[in-house]
Amino acid sequence: MTSLTVLLVEDTLAIATEVCDYLEEQGVQVDFAATGRHGLQLAQEQNYDVVILDVMLPDMTGIQVCESIKLTCDPVPPVLLLTARDSISDKSVGFAAGADDYLTKPFDLQELYLRCQALARRQQLHQAQTVKIGELEVNERQQWAQREGQLLKLSSTDFAILLLLVRAFPNAVSRQQVISKIWGDDMPDSDVLRSHIYTLRQALDKPFATPMLATLHGVGFRLQTSESE
Repeated sequence: MTSLTVLLVEDTLAIATEVCDYLEEQGVQVDFAATGRHGLQLAQEQNYDVVILDVMLPDMTGIQVCESIKLTCDPVPPVLLLTARDSISDKSVGFAAGADDYLTKPFDLQELYLRCQALARRQQLHQAQTVKIGELEVNERQQWAQREGQLLKLSSTDFAILLLLVRAFPNAVSRQQVISKIWGDDMPDSDVLRSHIYTLRQALDKPFATPMLATLHGVGFRLQTSESE
């Protein structure tokens, strides 16, 4: 993954200095704003991988800044809220405003960095028009998938199952999750899912040297690459 670019919006100078110093030591490029308006301006002008946003700011609330970022920035960056408030009701307000993650003060700097990495990685994977996982390329908008440059012939259901696996990568998707997402309450018998996994595997794996669709017994299914095995 390339070097992260992060915007920190925090009015407490001691906290801001500590966060900036630590993130820069990890190779992160950090911009800093002490007010909500300045932070919003920077977010609109630059393309950040993650915005770290304090909820309590002198001119605007972090909630207001978060809402504005989600409405006006293109592309829209993930937002991680920092707050001393840890109640479920406070967190629900933040998530309702579009926040992607929440960290309660005081926090561990390494955890903050790891959360930024995870948010940026998820954003990168999901925003790309064509997602690449090893030899596999999938374009959700145009509804095609190819491996090693060879177009895969997939039914609409097989493609939908493949998308679930792509979105979950490198994690697994359970059988129940596949059934729920694809068929909802109109649950088929187990042979229907087994049949679609078979046809997906025939298209995705059979013509190639190494399999990508792994069955994890008692867990479900996941995509694997030579790097993720």
